[in-house]
Amino acid sequence: MQVLQVQLEIRPDPAEVGRARRWARSRLAGSGIGVDEPLAETLTLLVSELVTNAVVHTGRPAVMRLLLSGLRDGSIGKVRLEVADTSACPPAPRCVDGDETGGRGLALVEVLADRWGWSYEGVGKRIWCELYREVPGVAGAVGVSGASGGAPVVGGGVATPAVYPACGAVTGVAAVTREGLVREGLAYEAV
Repeated sequence: MQVLQVQLEIRPDPAEVGRARRWARSRLAGSGIGVDEPLAETLTLLVSELVTNAVVHTGRPAVMRLLLSGLRDGSIGKVRLEVADTSACPPAPRCVDGDETGGRGLALVEVLADRWGWSYEGVGKRIWCELYREVPGVAGAVGVSGASGGAPVVGGGVATPAVYPACGAVTGVAAVTREGLVREGLAYEAV
């Protein structure tokens, strides 16, 4: 399986969100994924959410990466989006009222991504999510062997839904890592 990795440096400017969306769409199109495909539409929304979080909450530059994994036939089967920033503060889902216009980014990532999580990177962190491309002509088949929806899969651990009483909804996972540590809140990738 081949993996193509491309990255974009993001300045701490809200206008960068639109540039990141255009850049991601052009990279997908260059890899044979049409802009009207569900994967492209979902990825564009997730780019908006993760880049907005990095720009708004840190006020510092960030790096966005796309990793495009190919199938045996040469088509793209999985897209991984990563946004790395220089804030070491872990991402935290927010409980928002119905009238608020912000604060739903991580909830959208959780619902729309096939897998997602975060890890520390350098002096900051990296938030990632993965989307699997449906295989044309095969009902329910996705481009990655063994991929399925549901709770995020944690690298090297076991993920289970975690309920946060203040929100009254499933908003994260509790994970047991290889080291036996328990972390609640967000899925993360063991490093």
